[in-house]
Amino acid sequence: MNPTASLRERWDEYILSLQDEICSSLEALDGQATFREDRYRRTEANGGGGRTRVMSGGAIFEKAGVNTSSVQGEVTDAMRSQLQIQGNRWYACGLSLVLHPFSPMVPTVHANWRYFETYGESGKVVDSWFGGGADLTPYYLFKEDAKHFHSTIKTALDQFDEALYPEYKKNCDEYFVNKHRGNEARGIGGVFYDHLRPKEADDAERLFAFQQACAGAFLPAYLPIVQRRRETTFGDSEKFWQEIRRGRYVEFNLIHDRGTLFGLKTGGRTESILMSLPATVRFEYDYQPLPGSKEAELVSHLVPQDWVGMAE
Repeated sequence: MNPTASLRERWDEYILSLQDEICSSLEALDGQATFREDRYRRTEANGGGGRTRVMSGGAIFEKAGVNTSSVQGEVTDAMRSQLQIQGNRWYACGLSLVLHPFSPMVPTVHANWRYFETYGESGKVVDSWFGGGADLTPYYLFKEDAKHFHSTIKTALDQFDEALYPEYKKNCDEYFVNKHRGNEARGIGGVFYDHLRPKEADDAERLFAFQQACAGAFLPAYLPIVQRRRETTFGDSEKFWQEIRRGRYVEFNLIHDRGTLFGLKTGGRTESILMSLPATVRFEYDYQPLPGSKEAELVSHLVPQDWVGMAE
C-alpha cells in the first residue's frame, strides 16, 4: 500500500485486497463453487464503478456475494433530507458481503466496511467518516457459535477501547430489527457503527486501523462456525424454517436497510445491490413455530442478549 497516497486511495486499495482474501478463503472452504466476477462502470454523470462477485450452487454456500464499489456523484436534495448528507458532491467506497449457506444449520452472515467523503464547491473535503459492522443470522440456535462470533469481534474492538463493543453491539441490536414485526430482530446481531469522524488531524489513521481490525476479524469469527456445522444433518422441515426466516431477512433489506436504500437512490447497480437477497425464500401467512420447538427457541432469543457472557 502506497504510504504517500490519500486516505481515500489507500482505502480503495485495501478493500480490493480484502475482497480477494475473503473470496479465496470462501472458495477454499466450499471446495466446489467459485466466484463469478462482474466489473461495472457507472455511465451516467455520476462516476465510479465496482467489482461484484457472486458464488452460487456450492457445496456449502447456496449464494454468496462479496462486492466492492467506489462511486461518486452530486448530492441531491433528497439525499440531504433523507440521508443527512451535506456538501455538493459525495464519494463512497466499501466492501459489502452476504453469505447464504445451503444448510439451515449454518448461519447467514452479513458484513460491510465503508468510507465516505463529501466535498464543497471548491472540491475540498468538508466531511468524512467510516462505518461498518458484521452480524449473524442463524436459523437454529447454537449458543457456542453465537459466543464465538461476538467474542472474536469484541477482541478486535477491545484493542482500541473496551467501551466500543458494548456501544456498537447496542447499535446493531437496535438497527437490524423488523419494526413492522413487533421489533423482531433479524438475527443475533454483532456490531454496527456509522459516522466515525476524525476528531483531530491524525485521528483518521486511527480510524483506518480500526476499520482494518474489524474487517480482519470477520473470517476468524465466521469460518470456524461453518466448519463446525457444515456436516450437521437436517431435513425438509429445517429447510422450510430456513426459508421462513429468510423471508424476514428480505423484509428487512427491502424496507429498512439504509445501505440498500442509499444504493438504489443514488443510481447504483441494482443487481449488485440486491445480491444480498437469498436464492429461495418462503412467505407463509401468520406462520408460528410450535411451542417448545428448536424453531421457537431461536425466536425467543431474537432480543438483545449478552452473547459473550452467556453459558454454553
